[in-house]
Amino acid sequence: MGFFNNLFDSTNNTTNENKFNWLPLTETSQLREIIELSKDKLVVIFKHSRRCGISSAVLTKFEKATDSNLETIAFYYLDLIKYRDISNEIAQVFNVYHQSPQVLLIKNGETIAHHSHYDIISSFNLKDFI
Repeated sequence: MGFFNNLFDSTNNTTNENKFNWLPLTETSQLREIIELSKDKLVVIFKHSRRCGISSAVLTKFEKATDSNLETIAFYYLDLIKYRDISNEIAQVFNVYHQSPQVLLIKNGETIAHHSHYDIISSFNLKDFI
């Protein structure tokens, strides 16, 4: 199956039904922090548009299928409607063309993978990156 379904036990619904532990991405200065943090752990940036039905569906599936309490991964959430300037900066800093929804995996200050739309939940496996 897809991306997170292979990594996490889908029978463990108690953790996934709780509030997702997102770190809100609200300042461009956080990108420097993300680069530093990515030297110690995998950083996931989820770029979400609240106005897009596909983005909402993917976000919901992502949250249900993912354990956000993993010590080896930091999960950042970017609200594209409120913080489009940060999305533009992400595109430049991590050399990735903007899409929505979009997930970037950052390790050692570089983008090691990125996917958008339904590919976020179906075409790659996070286990390969941790």
